[in-house]
Amino acid sequence: MPRPSVREDIVVAALKTLHAKGFNGTSVQDITDAAEVPKGSFYNHFESKEELAAVALDRYWQKAQASLSLLADEKTPPVERLKTYFRYLAGIARRGEFRRGCFIGNMATEMPEHSLVLREKLSTLFVTWTQAIDSCVQEAQANGSLRRDIDAAAIASFLLNAWEGALMRSKVDRNARSFAAFEEVVFTALAP
Repeated sequence: MPRPSVREDIVVAALKTLHAKGFNGTSVQDITDAAEVPKGSFYNHFESKEELAAVALDRYWQKAQASLSLLADEKTPPVERLKTYFRYLAGIARRGEFRRGCFIGNMATEMPEHSLVLREKLSTLFVTWTQAIDSCVQEAQANGSLRRDIDAAAIASFLLNAWEGALMRSKVDRNARSFAAFEEVVFTALAP
């Protein structure tokens, strides 16, 4: 069987390595070792580790987008969709033993002061992610299952920010207590 492209091997290895060790904790050598390619191959495909990290973020987002379908399932009431979505994300953290967190969130805490390219990439991803949540929040407000006195976009932004905080806390505590607190407080406070 022919080997997939070297560039693809590097992207896959970068996503895995950067997610596990962070940008500053990962060298180009770590990535090429994980991809099982010569270090020179990296520079044939990428000008910098920063460029590769942006590609890795895009790849992570491509995979993460599949779960956004949980927010769009019109057969399920919108508040239940929101709960299902965040429970799904909590399940990913549990399966990973609360060690890795969200690659987007991890990079957002590490890189904005060091890389304009990555800060802009992260900002775009957060905007897109927030918009997906916002659509579901708007439906919940329209059917009266979420309070209407707060702008839907503000609620969506808060949900994502609070979720990322809960995920960060789960990495520290190595348990799901922050997820339970997130769900209890968020959906109690947002109830009509």
